[in-house]
Amino acid sequence: MLTQVTSFARNGLADWVIQRVTAVLLGFYAVFLTGFVVATPDLTYEIWRSLFSSTWMQVATLLALLSICAHGWIGMWTIITDYLRRHTAGESADLWRVLSLFGCILLTFAYLVWGTRILWGDLS
Repeated sequence: MLTQVTSFARNGLADWVIQRVTAVLLGFYAVFLTGFVVATPDLTYEIWRSLFSSTWMQVATLLALLSICAHGWIGMWTIITDYLRRHTAGESADLWRVLSLFGCILLTFAYLVWGTRILWGDLS
């Protein structure tokens, strides 16, 4: 059985709290963006670009990106460790579980780097 070493949090309660906090942050971010789109009927590229070029919006978007990564990692770790078990899939389940977790780590890191590069990259 896998230990808590593969989780970013120390225990199930911490995982639960992180998921709830990130869900609330993502909810606020989504409500704000939806409100902005609804409140701006003549939305153009220039308006959208000026919104995302402001420092406060870049910080909020980075916080949302980090929240997505943390929320997704905890969710995928839970699913993989719950459903890829040795007694249900044979001895190869351990290998599949480790490979699946490693793949999730790589994808999460790639999305984080890619999103940060888009967010803080050259806006010209």
